[in-house]
Amino acid sequence: MPSPFDQSYYQVRVEWGVEGVARLAPADVVVVVDVLRFSSTLANVAAEGRTVELADAREWSSNGAAVAAAAAETGAVVLIGGIRNAAATARAVMTLQERRGARTSVTVIAAGERAATGELRFAVEDHLGAGAVIAALVDLGIDHSSPDGAVAAESFRALRRALRHLLAASGSGRELADGVASTARMAEAGIRPATIEEAAQADAVDAVPVLEDGVFVRFR
Repeated sequence: MPSPFDQSYYQVRVEWGVEGVARLAPADVVVVVDVLRFSSTLANVAAEGRTVELADAREWSSNGAAVAAAAAETGAVVLIGGIRNAAATARAVMTLQERRGARTSVTVIAAGERAATGELRFAVEDHLGAGAVIAALVDLGIDHSSPDGAVAAESFRALRRALRHLLAASGSGRELADGVASTARMAEAGIRPATIEEAAQADAVDAVPVLEDGVFVRFR
C-alpha cells in the first residue's frame, strides 16, 4: 500500500536528503538541489562544457553527491538544479517528458546539511532552490505539486528579491567562509567554486548537469 508520505499522488514531489529519496515513491526524474556549493558549481561547470565525475564530486560535496548517487540507484534521470539554473532545469524536465511521450513524475530533493552527529539539518538555501525549480516547472505547466512543493515554490516567489541576503545570512552561508578544506580540494580538481553571490543569481546559467554513467555532463 502507498504511504501517506510518499507523495505518489502528485507529479511533482519534494523531500530532504538521501532519506527523502528512499521515502518517496519512485520518480522518472530526480532533481538534486544543493545550492551551496554543489548545484551552483556544477551548473557553471556544465555551462563551460566540462564534466565532473561523481567520485570526484564526493571529495568536495559529500552531501549533494550522496543524494545524486542514491537517486541514480533508483533508475531515475538525475538532474542537478538550483536557483542559478532553475528555468533551465524545468525546461530539461519538459524535454524529457516530451521525449518519453508520457506524464513524467519529478522528485525534487533538497540536500540539506549534515550536522556533526550525522543528522540531516534543514537548509534555507536548499528550500529556496527547490522552490525555484518547482516555480519554474509550474510556469511551464507541470504544476500538479504536492503541498510540500507548493509551499517551497511560493516561498521562492515571495522572497526572490532577498535571495542574496538570505543565502549570505543563512547558517550555511556563514559556515561557507570557513570551508577552506573543501575549497582547496576543488582547486586541486581544477574547479572554481561558485560564490554565494552566484548561487543567489536566479536563472543566470542556461545549463543543467545530468548524471550519466557516474559522470556529470551537460544535458542535451
